[in-house]
Amino acid sequence: MHCKFIMLIGKNLKKRIVLIAAILTFNILTTPLVSAQVAGLNTLSLLKMPSSAHTAALGVNYLPLFAPYDLNVGLDNPSLISPHYDRRLTLNYVGLFSGSNFGSVAYGLDTRRLGAFLLSFHFNSYGRFQGFDEEEIEQGTFGASDVALSVAWGMNIDSNFSIGASLRPVLSQYESYTAFALALNVAGSYISDDKRFAATVQGRNIGAQLATFDGTTEYLPLDISAAISYKVTKAPFRFFLELNNLTRWQLSYNDPLNAENETDPYTGLPIEKPWYDGISKILDQAMRHTAIGLEAEIKNVFFIRLGYRYRQTMEMSANNRTNINFSGFCYGFGLRTKKFEFSFARRNYHLGQAPNYLSLSFKI
Repeated sequence: MHCKFIMLIGKNLKKRIVLIAAILTFNILTTPLVSAQVAGLNTLSLLKMPSSAHTAALGVNYLPLFAPYDLNVGLDNPSLISPHYDRRLTLNYVGLFSGSNFGSVAYGLDTRRLGAFLLSFHFNSYGRFQGFDEEEIEQGTFGASDVALSVAWGMNIDSNFSIGASLRPVLSQYESYTAFALALNVAGSYISDDKRFAATVQGRNIGAQLATFDGTTEYLPLDISAAISYKVTKAPFRFFLELNNLTRWQLSYNDPLNAENETDPYTGLPIEKPWYDGISKILDQAMRHTAIGLEAEIKNVFFIRLGYRYRQTMEMSANNRTNINFSGFCYGFGLRTKKFEFSFARRNYHLGQAPNYLSLSFKI
């Protein structure tokens, strides 16, 4: 057993060292960009949205999962783009809030020598709005939308490791204001020989605005994260865990006029805090970085999916109410046949708002 482990480590050692060095170099180079961001000041929310029902149902931003025929895995995780994507097409649609909607279409292409590619188009339409001037006189209606193209590439380094990247130019048109940006995703993945364990490290939305709305540069929603999945032996369950925003600890919002909530905003008196307040703050911040998911499969044909995001629960729950709207929770199901794959998801954001996701993938 010990010798077998040593042989496994030594196999293709040079390639693995190169992969690890690339990931470490990437983290060092992008850390200054992340530290410069301020919560609430990034733009282009389209870049943060999960592309498919499969991803949305599990509560994560991307899937660390060996799924050679599911193009939606590669849409958000380019390191797992597979040669099996060749000549396959996937369609995704999301009904958002108050008439707005989001969708994407993607097509796979395998070049063999250069790796596999995934070409996609994404759109986010926010609907129509009534415009007014400074004197509150109606000026007609206007639209707002984001559109993006994406060219993604993935390649296997060996039987366990793979790398990938995607480049996405994004155009935003809000009334008469226009902005343009370039975003890059870089990822590396490991999949065990038995395909039960998978792990991904990814940097998402690395880039900048090249043209701004009004001359003010806004940051892209850059995120460096890691995710794993594990299929239980002799049981139809696969667990998912994602750790996001790894270069920034503080994810909760603090009132700038009372940053640490040291005083009562109504009485002005100091707020007495229990002895365990410091521990609860640490746990709260740690949980805001996590997303968990569970997928149960029935004969590799039907799938039931559940997910939870603690940060979303804390940010979207209504004051003085229990979490009766289940904000932060998501769920869905999938159906796989020889000819197509279909997925549905529902993701609860806050009271009265729970978008439905639909995905369909097939070979053409």
